[in-house]
Amino acid sequence: MMQLTGCKSPRTAPSADATAQVSAELDSLFSSLFKADELGAAVVVVRGDSIVYDKGFGLARLDSVTPITDRTMFNICSVSKQFSAMALFVLAEEGKLSLDDTVSKYFPEFKADFFKRITLRHLLSHTSGIPDARPRTAEEWKRYTATTKTQFKSVDDFKRFCEEDESCRYLESLDSLAFEPGTQYEYQNPTFQLMLMIVEKVTGEKFDDWMRTRIFLPAGMTDATYFEPDKSIPRMAHAYTPAEGGNTRNYFRSADGKWEECDYGEANFFGTKADGGLYTTPLEFVKWDKALYGDLVVSEAMRREAHSGKIATDIPDTDYGYGWFIEHRPDRPQKIYHTGDNGGFLIFEGRFPDKDLFYLIFANRPDWDREGTVEEVDKVFERNGWI
Repeated sequence: MMQLTGCKSPRTAPSADATAQVSAELDSLFSSLFKADELGAAVVVVRGDSIVYDKGFGLARLDSVTPITDRTMFNICSVSKQFSAMALFVLAEEGKLSLDDTVSKYFPEFKADFFKRITLRHLLSHTSGIPDARPRTAEEWKRYTATTKTQFKSVDDFKRFCEEDESCRYLESLDSLAFEPGTQYEYQNPTFQLMLMIVEKVTGEKFDDWMRTRIFLPAGMTDATYFEPDKSIPRMAHAYTPAEGGNTRNYFRSADGKWEECDYGEANFFGTKADGGLYTTPLEFVKWDKALYGDLVVSEAMRREAHSGKIATDIPDTDYGYGWFIEHRPDRPQKIYHTGDNGGFLIFEGRFPDKDLFYLIFANRPDWDREGTVEEVDKVFERNGWI
């Protein structure tokens, strides 16, 4: 059991008997999903001030026999969004921007008048009405290149390698919305990508540098970093998907032919940072959760604002706040969580704030039932009186 620091007040340590039972049930669940000699996942559970479960299952990569641990660097995909949201909250608390600012204030090059009605709150809650109109097909690419300057020669290169500036360029000539801002929910990535450029415009610093100084280091996240094509990330997990057909694309395949590498360079839309580009470790993410709930990042009032539902989602009993999902099932305590999917990475992190219970599952393979597994974990907590 590992004690954590940075909390506001001491809490009672969980009982050894209950912890042993929960650990045994989680061992049984995850060892059945992830074998030691295959790709797998890291699983960490924190109750009160203590890490009560911390195990790696399987391998971090297949080009070397590297087991997954709590210090393995995973791309956390869309779980990255909460860090971008907190960047705007920090700047709002400093008086450098307002969440009621319009998109037009920061992007006057966006021609449509409706950008004057879309606020940062709309971006944060996926209620902007902005459609994801990035080109995905050859026909869409043809129309895109007819009106937009691009550095890429094909739609496949665009999808694999484009970064925020070009990924959001279609917004300059966007002429219609999917719905009136604030009236509906539609999960989007480009709207969160705008936050990188907003942070840079407001601070005058590179997004990566500002995030490290103002978000990551105060939370104790010394290893957290946004990926770039030539950046070396120590202890980095690679992600994989089940291989299908012949290896016509020349991507790395496992010796047994079962797995094909699928992360940066192979997966579509993997080049952006603010919506899904963060690499960090399970242990560092625990530090982030403690810093967040210890109000070391933003004030308690701002955190509660981010964690309050703004709009109903298409998930039963679940709203979206500012960078987090808020589940309010009638049979369970409130759960604040987020998921992430990109290439072969499949990520979950969630907290029952009223029970002071947090857990995460970081996996580098997508062929398992994340939602079903999360429900099984919650049932383990339920059976043992933790929720």
